[in-house]
Amino acid sequence: MENPLPTTAPKLNLAGLSKKDYDGAPSTLCKGCGHNSISSQIVQVAFELSLRPHQVIKLSGIGCSSKSPAYFLGMSHGFNALHGRMPSVATGALLANHTLRAIGVSGDGDTGSIGLGQFKHLMRRNLRMVYIIENNGVYGLTKGQFSATAEEGLRLKYAGENPFPPVDLCLEALVAGCGFVARSFAGDAKQVRELLKAALSHRGTAVLDIISPCVTFNNEDDSPKSYGYGTKHEKPLHELGFIPPAEEIAIEPMQPGEYRLVELHDGSRIALRNLEADYDPTDKTVALRRLLEAQEKQEFITGLIYYNPHRPNLAEVEGLHTPLAHLSPEQLRPSPAALAAVLQDYA
Repeated sequence: MENPLPTTAPKLNLAGLSKKDYDGAPSTLCKGCGHNSISSQIVQVAFELSLRPHQVIKLSGIGCSSKSPAYFLGMSHGFNALHGRMPSVATGALLANHTLRAIGVSGDGDTGSIGLGQFKHLMRRNLRMVYIIENNGVYGLTKGQFSATAEEGLRLKYAGENPFPPVDLCLEALVAGCGFVARSFAGDAKQVRELLKAALSHRGTAVLDIISPCVTFNNEDDSPKSYGYGTKHEKPLHELGFIPPAEEIAIEPMQPGEYRLVELHDGSRIALRNLEADYDPTDKTVALRRLLEAQEKQEFITGLIYYNPHRPNLAEVEGLHTPLAHLSPEQLRPSPAALAAVLQDYA
């Protein structure tokens, strides 16, 4: 009898899970949709960071983008909210258990139109969550009408010409007080992954506005939200990389243009080159000016646009310690005597 072919055990991360353990259900979105690429990067990042699925909550509203949480982290908690109302549900969930890692997925319609007010107030509250906007400029689920982020003058086959200026959701987040604002392109997998890693480590709300082409209704090469335009015109503000926090690795000062390999804690090495960078993502005024310039020039800038790690998040402001979800029924419920006292006031 022949020996069976040897099988290779799947690679496990520090949580003891394989990459397949982070998958969700098969996608029902159009083949080639940018949203599917983003879901794949979330799976990859969750595996690399050894996230424990039961400590993650996925949230969404309504639209093609809001179907995405079904396609990643199938063992995590999830809540699909009403159109534009995901921020309210996220606030309630994280007030009940602020130790959860929250990943919210929304769209340009869900965030920029019906949900714009909730989006702005979420930025003010600075909830500790990653807020991903899968931005394609159209309502793909209802056959391709213009969304609030569609460029003025954009012409679509079924919708005609858009007469209105676009809402820049990075600008809206920045003005509302968000401490982590980034933009990327679904076709730039490496940049999406590095921004996701950094966003998951952020203290408060981290907004990732990811241009995610709709291959059915908005993928002509002259559309700034198409694969062709994004591939040709993307202008990264900087080269991105993310290393999880650990004991500091110190090196000697480097000269301009110097190249050096540095060994990391896990034995891998990172290549450093000292460049003179013109862009400072910690300067809010510079970030606002750069976004406005990009809008005027119709530039597609990507990367970390603004970063401020110092503002406390909602749980810190409210002084939350033990999550409500971890309290006993006796601690959560008023005693019979307390209820009787309240009812006595209505007697």
